Amino acid sequence: MTHSVHLQNVRKVYRIGKERVVAIDDISVSVKTGEICCLLGTSGSGKSTLLNLMAGLEKPTKGLIEVNGIRIDSLNERQLARFRQNYVGFIFQSYNLLPTLTALENVSLPLTFRDVPKKIREEKAAEMLKAVGLEKYILHKPSQMSGGQQQRVGIARAFVSKPPIIFADEPTGNLDSKTTEDVIQLMLRIANENGQTLMIVTHDQHIATYANRIIRIADGNIVSEEYQQREIV
Repeated sequence: MTHSVHLQNVRKVYRIGKERVVAIDDISVSVKTGEICCLLGTSGSGKSTLLNLMAGLEKPTKGLIEVNGIRIDSLNERQLARFRQNYVGFIFQSYNLLPTLTALENVSLPLTFRDVPKKIREEKAAEMLKAVGLEKYILHKPSQMSGGQQQRVGIARAFVSKPPIIFADEPTGNLDSKTTEDVIQLMLRIANENGQTLMIVTHDQHIATYANRIIRIADGNIVSEEYQQREIV
């Protein structure tokens, strides 16, 4: 099986005034294609920084980062933007929907950046919204939807262009337990159907039980890894 993500001796150091803060300390790890992987850790453990490095949102202080066969640690900002457009989908805790756009328009945004014709991107966005159970809400704006519905729009947007890798940063942090269950199962089902790699960052031990693999992070280091069987409903 091939690897979607490969990190070798990756280190990330922030400079705050005269101080140096080590956020990631010499991490080496690989994630297989199609794997449902959870980065688990408390606030400040380095898990979100690690996700940002994998997604090309931040550059390492040193080390090698390869994603979908592309070495991204040496790319410039323009190349990184193109990389994210073509290979990565994002799901955020705060949804990050544009408030002035409808659900259909929000979901079609990644296709706009890929220069997909309007008719085709609207068809694909409508199809994706139907897949997440929001076919009746395609013309609704975020303010007209619940938190769970907004997160479903966020999921549809992340998956609409069928990128090889989906990064989800605390995707259920603003949701109740019932909606959390629905949203996680939805993400897992779509990722499995498409053979996509799904990386979930969370501090919640319960959310981690949904993954095939749990990577525990503490003080910028991987402290343990655990593989588990999980049936997708």
